[in-house]
Amino acid sequence: MVIQYLGKQFFKITLGNLTLALNPLSQKSKSGLKPARFGADIALISLKHPDFDGISGVSFGEKEPFIIDGPGEYEVEGVFIKGFLNPVEYDGKKKINTIYTLSLEGMNLCFLGALGEAALPSLTREAIGDVDVLFVPIGGGDVLDPSSAHKFSRSFNPKIVIPMDYEGDKSKELKKFEEEAGDKGAQGVAKLTLRKKDLEGKEGEVVVLKSS
Repeated sequence: MVIQYLGKQFFKITLGNLTLALNPLSQKSKSGLKPARFGADIALISLKHPDFDGISGVSFGEKEPFIIDGPGEYEVEGVFIKGFLNPVEYDGKKKINTIYTLSLEGMNLCFLGALGEAALPSLTREAIGDVDVLFVPIGGGDVLDPSSAHKFSRSFNPKIVIPMDYEGDKSKELKKFEEEAGDKGAQGVAKLTLRKKDLEGKEGEVVVLKSS
């Protein structure tokens, strides 16, 4: 499995010939970032907003992604995905954020999306289960700030934590998150190649992916 970070909350995950897009950035986003374009087989949308729902950008060539944009249980191309309802306020409006868990190559990934409060209902937390790789927003404002993000991520006991939704590789939010974590881990990695055996011995290691 290869994980690449494309800015905001936009990730590209590849497993052989299978490509997933997580919260693809839209051309209408006011983030100032230029959305990457590629063909995805599966697209996960946590929240219906230009920052996260750029489906057209991951429909490329002959590839039209299977779109998952809400709570439920899904099996697509052998990938097991669960979505959990998470009410939030984003951009001044009450919306539904979906937290996703994905089972990929024997590893459990949890993608928190536009989570704004460092708390989840006990039933949701129990249903999420064990987490190997946690994607957590750290930019503050409508999503978790660095301190809250760090404390919340620890409650999952993940093997690896991947921060997202911050203003660039040298942002004060990222620096603060790294200070809170107290573990530099892997910094400025262009992409993360991960196999289940690579998780052995890891406890909350922070991996900062360079936005490409």
